[in-house]
Amino acid sequence: MLFVSFSSAYVVRQGLPTLDPRTNQLVLDWIPVTLPKLLLLNTGVLILSSLFMELARRQIKGQATSIPGTSAEPTKIPWLAMTLVLGLAFLFGQWTAWRQLAASGFYVATTPSSSFVYLLTGTHAVHLMGGVLALFVAGIASLLHRSVATRSIVVDVTAWYWHFMAALWIYILCLLEFAG
Repeated sequence: MLFVSFSSAYVVRQGLPTLDPRTNQLVLDWIPVTLPKLLLLNTGVLILSSLFMELARRQIKGQATSIPGTSAEPTKIPWLAMTLVLGLAFLFGQWTAWRQLAASGFYVATTPSSSFVYLLTGTHAVHLMGGVLALFVAGIASLLHRSVATRSIVVDVTAWYWHFMAALWIYILCLLEFAG
C-alpha cells in the first residue's frame, strides 16, 4: 500500500503547479529526471537474484520431500548465498546510481521529480535490506543444521518476499521511466 500511495502521489504531483514566489504566478516545476543506465544492469542483477532464490527454494523443497537414505545426496549449490551476494550487489548498484544522479545535479531536494526518484528507490532499498536480513536468517538456519522443515519454511517465506521485491522494482523502474 505504501508504494501504491507513493505512485499515486507521483502521478498527481506531475501536473500540479506551484506558486513561484518571485513572479507570484503558478508554474509547472516538474523536470523529468533521466535515470542512470546503470539501473538497467541493476535490474538484471535483481532478476537473476530472484531466479537464484527460486532455485534455493526448490532445492530445499526437494530435500524436504526426499526420503533420507533412498538416493545419493543431491549436489548442493549455494543458491541462497548467491542470492545474498546479488542482493548486496543490487544495493551497491543502487547507491552508485544515486551518486550518478547527484553528480548530474539531481539531489533529493533539487526538484519534485528528483525527490520522488529518491523516495521510491530509497524506500525499495530499505525493503530490500529487510530481504537481505531474511536471507541471512535463512543462511544461518542452514548453517546451524535446523530441521529441513524449518529451513524449508524460512526459505519459502524469504523467496516470496524476494520475488515481490524484484517485481516491485520492475514496477518502480517502469513508473519512473514511462510515467515521468
